[in-house]
Amino acid sequence: MKYLLLIYMEENAMSDTEREHCYVASAQVAQDLHTNGKFVASAPLHPVATATSVQVRDGKSLVTDGPFAETREQLGGFFLVNAQDLDEAITIATRIPGARVGTIEIRPVLEIAGLPAQ
Repeated sequence: MKYLLLIYMEENAMSDTEREHCYVASAQVAQDLHTNGKFVASAPLHPVATATSVQVRDGKSLVTDGPFAETREQLGGFFLVNAQDLDEAITIATRIPGARVGTIEIRPVLEIAGLPAQ
């Protein structure tokens, strides 16, 4: 089953140097997951200031700068992994460096027919 591991943290939780180390450590986790057939995708996100939110209501689009919700922690990146079950997804999440300064939200991915294959 696929799980999406969403990495939330305060944008200033790490210095630039710490963030660079985090990227290196995250890349190593991704390489290890790939070696074990668990890796699907992973990426950090640009700062929340670059976000744009879109809503469609009554056929009209509303485009606003920034994330949809004002929160203390912002979505900073993700891992998409193959895991046997939630326990394995939790084990993988504990290896993500962002878990040390933020929160990893684990969500099972609902697979539906009609989507393009990878």
